Amino acid sequence: MHHAAQAYAKVATETASPRALEASLLLKAAAKLQSVHDAWDGKKPSTLEDAVQYNRRLWSVLLDSVTQDDNRLPQPVRDNLTRLGVYVMAETFSLMTKPKPNHLKKIIKVNRSLAAGLRGRT
Repeated sequence: MHHAAQAYAKVATETASPRALEASLLLKAAAKLQSVHDAWDGKKPSTLEDAVQYNRRLWSVLLDSVTQDDNRLPQPVRDNLTRLGVYVMAETFSLMTKPKPNHLKKIIKVNRSLAAGLRGRT
């Protein structure tokens, strides 16, 4: 049964629209960060680094894509996404240098909000 679920996930990823895939990845990152936030009990959880690294890689790819000259998004949208990405990276840096659950909440909110926008829900 587990193999069937993996096969379905692979096909769904391959056939998903780029927007749907981006939304899914943002929600996956938000879920990882939420899990860390929920486990926070006065000290940073051991899963923090993995969740932050996943989110940082995702945002690095998004930022790289949105800043490419051949990106077809309107310039104002690209500018807004770039600013948002810089904000997420700054929060990530703050989270890694002075870990606080509040930084997680901010990043989770950005990821979920952007995913909702990509899915056409605001």
